[in-house]
Amino acid sequence: MAGPRVEVDGGIMEGGGQILRVSTALSCLLGLPLRVQKIRAGRSTPGLRPQHLSGLEMIRDLCDGQLEGAEIGSTEITFTPEKIKGGVHTADTKTAGSVCLLMQVSMPCVLFAACPSELRLKGGTNAEMAPQIDYTAMVFKPIVEKFGFTFNCDIKMRGYYPKGGGEVIVRMSPVKQLNPINLTDRGCVTKIYGRAFVAGVLPFKVAKDMAAAAVRCIRKEIRDLYVNIQPVQEPKDQAFGNGNGIIIIAETSTGCLFAGSSLGKRGVNADKVGIEAAEMLLANLRHGGAVDEYLQDQLIIFMALASGISRIKTGPVTLHTQTAIHFAEQLAKAKFTVKKSEDEEDASKDTYIIECRGIGMTNPNL
Repeated sequence: MAGPRVEVDGGIMEGGGQILRVSTALSCLLGLPLRVQKIRAGRSTPGLRPQHLSGLEMIRDLCDGQLEGAEIGSTEITFTPEKIKGGVHTADTKTAGSVCLLMQVSMPCVLFAACPSELRLKGGTNAEMAPQIDYTAMVFKPIVEKFGFTFNCDIKMRGYYPKGGGEVIVRMSPVKQLNPINLTDRGCVTKIYGRAFVAGVLPFKVAKDMAAAAVRCIRKEIRDLYVNIQPVQEPKDQAFGNGNGIIIIAETSTGCLFAGSSLGKRGVNADKVGIEAAEMLLANLRHGGAVDEYLQDQLIIFMALASGISRIKTGPVTLHTQTAIHFAEQLAKAKFTVKKSEDEEDASKDTYIIECRGIGMTNPNL
């Protein structure tokens, strides 16, 4: 199975954990032996962090592969994949490392396994610098399922920075192949809803204040829609540690979903957290795209694997998205084009169409 090693420079473009996630997932799927060098070269703490390590070990276990150089602080790994297998797999970041990022790396792989999978992911569910689990469940899930698969995401325990301690169980069955998607018609916003949460010792008033501030901020710009943000006290037996945050979702007439979210930090007042999430949502609604800036890069690997031509309309193309495209082209040989949207309603906006001719990956086991 093993051909020559594919060389990946982990220091270019986004230069972080994302290169590792995209390249190891594609290596696993395509049976390509891989060497990644200069891992997180430009970061303040270069090399592998616990979260990246647990992702790599999970991919290794998913396909009985060989992994060398995988230790904290290492800037070079080699990976030799074997056959992807289903069943139960556990990954534990042992920190507040994001379970959502663990899901990003493993999900494309287990779609092409021989039998159904159960992924037990442990770490942070609502952590900085990563999607919150609510985003994964409420935005990523319904959109990514348009590729023609379904998954179940069971939040057993929420975990926050710095302790982590969260657990999410993802169950999914393999597919023969992925359908292409077309997300280019945004429609108009029909609903805005969300949740503002507190966990642990934080008073419920914080949740109410975040929600109220977010609603006030959205009202200034969107006056004709009811904005329903529920304040939530996470039950003691379903949350580990202390945390607060908010996610707000806008849904459109064509089923597009956009989000804004924010997490509380020590010393940041609740209003500010609510306003930050609201402003992020409003910014994502202004650019005229059909996906928000966080969904962009998460869809690239699925577009690359699908059978046929996928198109998504986006706002400004993020560095994460450019990075995912670069490695999908290098490793999977998918073909992407990114061009300014030519629709007249987008003329004044920074709107793009990302198009991909997928490689039509088929599951050899089915």
